[in-house]
Amino acid sequence: MTHRPQIAVIGGGIGGLALALALRRRDIDVTVYEQSPSLSEIGAGLNLTPNAMKALRALGIEHEALAIAFESEFAVLRSWKNGRIISRQPRRHAFSARFGGAYCSVHRADLLDILARALPASAIKLDTKCIAVEPGERSAVARFADGSAIEADLVVGADGIHSVVRTSLFGPEAPRFTGCVCWRGLVPADSLPRDWNFNDSTAWMGPYGHVVHYFVRRGALLNIVAHYDSDAWTEESWTRRAERQELMETYRGWNEALLRLFAAGDQYYKWALYDREPLARWSKGRATLMGDSAHAMLPYLAQGACMAIEDGYVLAAAIANAAEDLSAALAQYEALRIPRTRRTVLGSRFRAKENHLASPWKRLLRDVKIGLRDRFSSDQTAFRAAWLYDYDVAQEQRLPARAAAAE
Repeated sequence: MTHRPQIAVIGGGIGGLALALALRRRDIDVTVYEQSPSLSEIGAGLNLTPNAMKALRALGIEHEALAIAFESEFAVLRSWKNGRIISRQPRRHAFSARFGGAYCSVHRADLLDILARALPASAIKLDTKCIAVEPGERSAVARFADGSAIEADLVVGADGIHSVVRTSLFGPEAPRFTGCVCWRGLVPADSLPRDWNFNDSTAWMGPYGHVVHYFVRRGALLNIVAHYDSDAWTEESWTRRAERQELMETYRGWNEALLRLFAAGDQYYKWALYDREPLARWSKGRATLMGDSAHAMLPYLAQGACMAIEDGYVLAAAIANAAEDLSAALAQYEALRIPRTRRTVLGSRFRAKENHLASPWKRLLRDVKIGLRDRFSSDQTAFRAAWLYDYDVAQEQRLPARAAAAE
């Protein structure tokens, strides 16, 4: 590569830093521009499924991620009212053996810290808010709130669901409200009720909603996310405080063990769930999108952060493989990523409906199907997600090069 391209990444979240690290591993110049005065993540947990762990392995930080993660022995689905077990699947060791990577849960801030530590401080510019991107045929310009601007061979929007870069490239659009409200909280392990086993990653499935909980920080904190169908709240902010009593009232009549778990938490937040329609293309000139900027999705397949990490690895590999032809790199990137992420967006929407069935008979039918899959299916995942977990980004990015060599 005679000309080393200059890459500008707008957004210092998990996806943006994963891309920066993947580029640095290939000796490609990259600078991340983050609007906040410090790198920080919302105080909440996330799941890293085997496909994401394989991507972190390819980035060279899998061991660091495992060191701050929690791996549950089992993944359990329970009935909302009586706690009946709908599905109980072995996870620790079993998923690594089946899919080639662990399924674990982490605190978002911990994962962000691992990614940031792997990058030189000079690669990240803080307190730099992007307000517009102007794509050109051979470069793109990013403009910032302080009046400054930079020109780069490629500008990548990793600035989340409210992406300024996406708006600059494709115009404003209205988000799609899902009709679902969520609450989240973190409960210290020593505050949990003592008469219940919280070591299993658990989802309680009920009418109009479901609740998930799993440990992060190697079991120090239990992450709780409660979902309920309602149009009484439509604010998208992750940082709006909520009263615990509101959560207790919403889930009145659910299993007593779950209500006692809610009572153990001191601080809860709520937000309304939105997603965006999948785009047919992500790039315009020398600017493109990744992560939530490109394919904001509902959390029901646990793939938001996972897909962003995959995006970063594939885009960096495409840039390296295409030498100086960044247009070819973007075409390769979109060809590899758009079909997979679109399927994930739509699959997450389907799961939202299946998780919140109002009819007792439809819930029973769903539960029976899940139980039969547990017993007889080769997939061995409750929500038929093997196609997600089997994916190995380090293998996928080599396919175009092999195909080109064969022609």
